Amino acid sequence: MDPIQRFLERFFAWSDNLQKRLSKEWREHTNRRTLAITVVVGACIAVLYLAVIQPPKNFPTGQLVTVPEGASLDAIARTLYEDGVVRSPLVFKALVTLFGRERGIYAGDYEFKQPETVFSIARALSVGAYGLVPIRIRIPEGATMRQMAPVFEAELPRFNASNFLAQTGTMEGYLFPDTYFFLPNSTEGTVIEAMRQDFNTQVAPLLPQIASSTHSLSDIVTMASMLEKEAANTQDRRTIAGILWHRLALGLPLQVDSTLIYENGKADSALTITDLKADTPYNTYAHKGLPPTPIGNPSLDSLQDALDPITTQYLYYLADKHGVTHYCKTYACQLQNQRIYLGT
Repeated sequence: MDPIQRFLERFFAWSDNLQKRLSKEWREHTNRRTLAITVVVGACIAVLYLAVIQPPKNFPTGQLVTVPEGASLDAIARTLYEDGVVRSPLVFKALVTLFGRERGIYAGDYEFKQPETVFSIARALSVGAYGLVPIRIRIPEGATMRQMAPVFEAELPRFNASNFLAQTGTMEGYLFPDTYFFLPNSTEGTVIEAMRQDFNTQVAPLLPQIASSTHSLSDIVTMASMLEKEAANTQDRRTIAGILWHRLALGLPLQVDSTLIYENGKADSALTITDLKADTPYNTYAHKGLPPTPIGNPSLDSLQDALDPITTQYLYYLADKHGVTHYCKTYACQLQNQRIYLGT
């Protein structure tokens, strides 16, 4: 074998051995390198998530987040950052731009039921996913505006009880008690409009009957508001309506405790002789006629009962401690019933 061929064979053999050694070393360190790369990449992702992606600790869960109409993307991102909605205004703007909505974010009120990542926030504002779920609020029959106001304020973040009472000063009796569904961003105006509209809708079928009666709508509403407080069933309410309309026709004072309670806030059992003699507008012992305004917001049943009184010879009534109503034709009979059923 000539020297050149021998040299080439040795060179190729040496190259083959070197390649085998390098391959063995690479394989031996592959898992170590893979683990290192995985750790570095994972750490970067964790830092990125903690720094800019995850929800802030003070995320306003269940609160209204407002995006003003006409605000710039920079202003919106800054507001969201200050309100604890996103961790990074820059990342939020980048994602909105990626979604193609940098000039068209949907303005309005948003509500998030749980903390959301910046991806979810950017998407929600880009598509107008407001997350507002109607809140069910029930107003019981006979409730006064003073009783309604804190119920709405407790459920609706944008509702102000004081403003509601100021705006409804002459509306007692005309805000229909019902079950309502309001969005969380509803205001006093929204509530008032809905309740007045409901009243008009409910009363509309009764208007022909009211027109053919001898009473005005305001008188019917005022009478119904008293009936709502005085009895719990239609039979008693209609009978009491007959008594009260009759007393008005005779020029007698109505002597209804619930009108005093509306004014002074006392319980029926807490009324005193001094209360019964007080010279106040809602004292139907001291003043003849209907009280100045309704004393609550009556149900449709009570409105109908005020229109359909049962005519009797009774002039007096009282409810015992079990809520049972007892009737009398004379004052002497009434005094006897007070001793029997009330112990007075």
